[in-house]
Amino acid sequence: MSIVDHFGVTVTDFEKGLAFYEKALAPLGIKVVMKIGKELTGGQYEGAGFGNEKGKPDFWIGAGGGKKPAGNACHFAFVAASRAEVDAFYKAALDAGGKDNGPPGVRAHYHPAYYGAFVLDLDGHNIEAVTHKPE
Repeated sequence: MSIVDHFGVTVTDFEKGLAFYEKALAPLGIKVVMKIGKELTGGQYEGAGFGNEKGKPDFWIGAGGGKKPAGNACHFAFVAASRAEVDAFYKAALDAGGKDNGPPGVRAHYHPAYYGAFVLDLDGHNIEAVTHKPE
């Protein structure tokens, strides 16, 4: 069982962040499964929850009101079913405006089958797609 129920990050521009993550995560089968508008939160929060086919939002982005997120950017990794999915994520994330932070490849210093790719999102968060399956 996973130790994390869900997590989220603040994005400077909600619409651009939403478009980026929709495109970048599509190759992994991850899509928007829930949106929370300001009308539901008394104007306090606007966000989008992403998940897989089960429909539970595991990853959230929230509007930062045009302000850069406080503190340091964070790192998080999404599960890929195959090395081809890692490659497709990397391409989609770059096409969506992300910046290369480590092309797809084996990271043997973690273990011999660790295959991942790293991209900085529009706010500098280091996102990764990874599979632990050998070829």
